[in-house]
Amino acid sequence: MEDVGSAVAWVGAVWLALVLALIVLPSALGVSLGISEAYMWVLVKTLEWATIRIEKGVKKPQPQMLKSPAANGIIERDETPMEKEIAHLHRVDFEFSDIFYFCRKGFEAIVEDEVTQRFSSEELVSWNLLTRTNVNFHYISLRLTVVWVIGVIVRYCFLLPLRFTLAAIGITSMIVGTTMVGQLPNSRENKPQKGGICVANHTSPIDAIILTNDGCYAMVGQVHGGLMGVIQRATVKACPHVWFERSEIKDRHLVTKRLREHVADKSKLPILIFPEGTCINNTSVMMFKKGSFEIGGTIYPVAIKYDPQFGDAFWNSSKYNIVSYLLRLMTSWAIVCNVWYMPPMVRKEGEDAVQFANRVKSAIARQGGLTELPWDGGLKRAKVKDTFREEQQKNYSKMLVRNGSIGSLSTGTESD
Repeated sequence: MEDVGSAVAWVGAVWLALVLALIVLPSALGVSLGISEAYMWVLVKTLEWATIRIEKGVKKPQPQMLKSPAANGIIERDETPMEKEIAHLHRVDFEFSDIFYFCRKGFEAIVEDEVTQRFSSEELVSWNLLTRTNVNFHYISLRLTVVWVIGVIVRYCFLLPLRFTLAAIGITSMIVGTTMVGQLPNSRENKPQKGGICVANHTSPIDAIILTNDGCYAMVGQVHGGLMGVIQRATVKACPHVWFERSEIKDRHLVTKRLREHVADKSKLPILIFPEGTCINNTSVMMFKKGSFEIGGTIYPVAIKYDPQFGDAFWNSSKYNIVSYLLRLMTSWAIVCNVWYMPPMVRKEGEDAVQFANRVKSAIARQGGLTELPWDGGLKRAKVKDTFREEQQKNYSKMLVRNGSIGSLSTGTESD
């Protein structure tokens, strides 16, 4: 047993020495040995080869192996507005057949709505040799299977220990992989300044880690339990972060007051806020809460877009706890993302907080190539508000009034 213990200690010492010599020391000196670049080149070539093998396998007379991306949808939707579609059924009077429009919209929402699919991992066009893919595993070829097995060994026996070692040392930039600043003119010149508010779309808890590689922030967010709560309580000792319970009204008022005081002091770190309030799956930007846009100050929008080819950065908190998520993250090939620091924005004269929030959201969606949705990310855990249903009812009643249907129905009732 002593020999085994000595061997383990020797292997650990060699491993730590290699990590310090090849990663930590060059990182501290700002020198690149080209290891990351070589790794990414080999990874890209391997995934390209795997894609070709899969495409060849699909061409053979076998059961369908690849499905079309979820972005294309599993049903064909008719996006004709309600007024135009119902108008072609009748010209003036209400008809019972009007309900068919609402029934069809309801069936479409049940089969595939545009909201809940944003709370699950985005589907991939082709398999990236990770465990999670867009279809169940099908045998395609022996060589592809061997490559997948080698990949599992590399990810769990080399990358996972390496990333845990780096996490223990504290080199977060190497843990998450590669961060690329988008090709926006003067992107880095648009970095958030002290006394400002940085807002970004939200995909993962590591969004904050990626942004803090470029600068320091005071963060605002929801209180969590478990490991995430431990991290939050630890970080608040080093920086004046604001963690609050969203369901508590008094907490929200207190946060607003704290934010106003923070923004008024131009010597304090910029505030980092994710206005969606929850993680979305890297395909869309959902409704921005208006709170951070009511307090004034300069808004610094940041767009973040991950490359799903190398790993899934999205945290489905309804399905995975933070420990399971970190394990999946650290056993992925890499986490590669583009970050765009966009020109600062201020609230225009006559513009309310909701309009300002929507304008910032639209800018981030366009820059990141993300779908812009008006829905509240809180629908991940809550039911649709009655106001959404009532809005459709109001639109229909307004159309009837405009066409004169309500008037004719009222006249007919009185004459009877």
